This record gives sequence, structure tokens and C-alpha cells, in this order.
Amino acid sequence: MKIHEYQARELLADAGIPVPEGRVAKTVEQAVEAATAIFGEGAHQVVVKAQVHAGGRGKAGFVKVVDSVEAVKEAATFMLNNKMVSVQTGPEGLDVTTLLVAAAVDIDRELYLAITTDRAQRTNTVIASSEGGVEIETVAHERPDAIIKMPTHPLDGLQPWQARQIAFSLGLKGKQISQAVKIMVNLSRLQVRTDASLVEINPLIITPPSDEFPDGEVMAIDAKFNFDDNALYRQKKVQTYYDPTEEDPNELRASKAGLNFVALDGNIGCLVNGAGLAMSTMDIIKLHGGDPANFLDVGGDASLEAITEAFRIILGEDKVEGVLVNIFGGIMQCDRVASAIVSAAKEVGFTVPLVVRLEGTNVEEARRILEEAQSELPTMQTADDLGDAAKKVTSAVVAA
Repeated sequence: MKIHEYQARELLADAGIPVPEGRVAKTVEQAVEAATAIFGEGAHQVVVKAQVHAGGRGKAGFVKVVDSVEAVKEAATFMLNNKMVSVQTGPEGLDVTTLLVAAAVDIDRELYLAITTDRAQRTNTVIASSEGGVEIETVAHERPDAIIKMPTHPLDGLQPWQARQIAFSLGLKGKQISQAVKIMVNLSRLQVRTDASLVEINPLIITPPSDEFPDGEVMAIDAKFNFDDNALYRQKKVQTYYDPTEEDPNELRASKAGLNFVALDGNIGCLVNGAGLAMSTMDIIKLHGGDPANFLDVGGDASLEAITEAFRIILGEDKVEGVLVNIFGGIMQCDRVASAIVSAAKEVGFTVPLVVRLEGTNVEEARRILEEAQSELPTMQTADDLGDAAKKVTSAVVAA
């Protein structure tokens, strides 16, 4: 689960990590009201940020630093009435319904700070870089020596001495060090407390020197959190941050039916049972020149209704030009899948090529069901194995 930046800022502030003052707006009028209040409190500039679950907002024109209420009104009007299109959204873009209006701060340096679960090391790991404000993947690829990694203790978390070591490596000095240490330790505790798989501050900034902060103030001005879905049952506050409008409608629909669905860019719909089998199915489709349209795992014991809903979701996508069903029946019974195929044919209709490969529990009964329903499934072919199934569906899609 992901959350918006303004929600991430709230979590950071509650954990004792400095963030600029900000307010949420869902209309142009609310954005103007928020800006008026922030300017009235002494801010010289205000930043207006679109709140969407995608990066690249600045390059797309959906982060604006302005110096007047009128400019805030103009920026808010643009953002709330246009789709944001960036590298991460794809050409279809995202609707913007919420804005963050916050006090802008002067920046002397930008840093990168994150904590994520490192499955190879079996612990949480702090990742830091002196090059913040840019895509960390690019830095890691082009300048790996600029990335600092520090594994944390699985029970005690990040220790102050480790945080100081990171601060020194980032080139911090004077009172910047103690500020950064506090932020890193608090961020480590926050990650564990909220069951976050990723907490990222990019950028973590240092402001120019001032009377209050002679060495500058270290603070977070943008943040991202990802949470472990399996732990959400015990994260009541995090649950309140969930925004279904940011999710793919078909993924939401599948989730309600107990299905695991991820939309992809291809044209061959996939229905399988088991995540490993799903990955193998997609790989073999690619091997034979096809392109998967989705990852859809019905699990080990989905009901007839759930499997039928899975077909509704797949067939409801205009981009799907063929469907491959690959079921290895263990707990999942093949005859249940066959019955769902017939049910979907009656309700929705298969107008695109359908290739079915079934093996395992009740497979003979499943084959009988499909054979008897052949007249209702004119586009269906059966396959003996996965390679045969992938060849048939890719060939059928090309021929169609």
C-alpha cells in the first residue's frame, strides 16, 4: 500500500522529523485559502504539489513554487483540471484530486535517505546518498560509489553510532550531524512501528545558515512510504490513508474477489493459479513472441464465482486479444475452472482466441465439461503443456 506525500509528512512530523508547514486542498478555493494563511504566517514562497501515487511530478509541471496567492490559484486551477502525465504514469496520465500547499524553504544541499527491507541480508537497511532530489536508481547505476548502505539490527534498529557514521559519510558538519542522527534514528523506529517496506525522504535538505540554525536546518521536504499489505490489519491509522481512487479499478475489483491482479501492457490475458506459475506463464508467452496483458493469480482455492469474476475482468479489457488459462490443479480443482470458463462464455462470451491447459485434480472431468461446451466456446483450443499453450495463443493472436 502507498500513501500520499501529505500523509507521509504527517507521519514524519508525528515521529519528530522536521517538515515544512503544509495544508491539503481539494479545490482551487481551498488552495487559495491555504496559501493566504501560509503567506500570512511569514512565508516568502509557497509550493503547490499534486498528490498522486507517481513520480516525475516536477518535470510534468505538477510541482510549482510561486510567490503570490494569485499564482497559487493559477497553479491549482491547472493541476486540478488536467491529467498528470509522466514517465511513471504512462501516456494515459492520472487525474489530480488533491493538492499539498506548503511553505517553500531555501535549500543549501539536497540529500537522499531511505530505509527498506533488504531480503538478501534479512534485515532493514538504510540507504543514503549525498545526491538527493534525483532518481536514486540513476545514481546507483551511474555512480554506485555515491550510495551508502547500512544494515540495521533486526531487534534494536538503527543505532546512533551508525547514524553518525552515515552523517560523516554524507559530509555533514557541526550541528547538522546531531540533527541528521535524530532524523535517521526516528525514521528507523517509524519504519518498524508502521510495518513499512519502504520509507524514503528525497530530498532530505539542509537550509542555509540562520540565527536559529547557524549550520542550517536538516529537514524533509518530500517523502514516500510503502506498507506491507499483510500487516495492515494491525495498522489502523495507516489504513485510514488508503486512497482507492489511486488504484487500478480492475485491481480493486479483483482484490474484492480475493484475486491477485496486476495490469500489464500486453494483449494476452493470463489466468493461472499460483504466483510462481503466473511468472513462468508470462515468461513463456514472451519467449514465444507474445506479450502478457496481466498477471492474474486465482490462488489455490478460489470459488467458482471468483474465477468467473476473473474472466469478467480479463475480457473486460479492450486490449486483450487472446486468453491463456494455465491451471495446475492441486487444491484448485480443474473442473471448477472448466465450469467457470463455460459460465464466462455464457455471460460475457469469448470473442478472442482462448487456449486452455489444465492438469491435476479432476482434470478428466474438466476436459469432459469443456468438450461438451465446445459449441459455446468456438474460439477455444486445448493444449497439452505450457509450451504448447504459449505457442497456440501467440499464433492465434497474430492470426486474428
